[in-house]
Amino acid sequence: MSSASPDPAHPFASRGGLKLRHALDAFAFDPRGLTCADLGCNVGGFADCLLRAGASKVYAVDTGYGALAWKLRTDPRIVVMERANALHVLPPARVDLVVIDMGWTPQRLCIPAALKWLKPLPTSRILSLIKPHYEQTPSPGPPRPRETILPDDAAQKIVEHVLAHMPSLGATVLNCTRSPIRGGASKGNKTGNAEWLALLAPSF
Repeated sequence: MSSASPDPAHPFASRGGLKLRHALDAFAFDPRGLTCADLGCNVGGFADCLLRAGASKVYAVDTGYGALAWKLRTDPRIVVMERANALHVLPPARVDLVVIDMGWTPQRLCIPAALKWLKPLPTSRILSLIKPHYEQTPSPGPPRPRETILPDDAAQKIVEHVLAHMPSLGATVLNCTRSPIRGGASKGNKTGNAEWLALLAPSF
């Protein structure tokens, strides 16, 4: 995977870069000059997007090994942190911005981990990709099967539930936007679930 070329339809290492670029535009957020952490970097779509937008450094954190695109692995602005569980790894430095795409991990675990990376400044931010099918249902009962394709209205209600609980995790919701790309295509799923990106500020 590390030698794969970007999709000709976009310049990023993976289509995740399109999701993050959409959020940066929607939130009018400029990462130029910022030190960032990409939790769950995988191939590096988010990290690539940040560098192209002018970020000065990105810590690329992932539990896997060898997935990060070669062009990013060899970029001096990238600090590769493989075989590192973002939920438990000790940050080598505090950052201005944390971006999150941690696969199957729900926000209730992602956000506390991300807060540990942030500088204790009022300008510090988290930008997290919320995947409703990986979150607990808002009503009592067992979680939905993770391979389920949710109706968009059901997915949105789950996201609203997740956002409503952000203050209890130590974060304030500043903005939220729906991703222009659905999840699941990499697994051959042509429909995929709707996803959202949230801009958060720490409640220091």
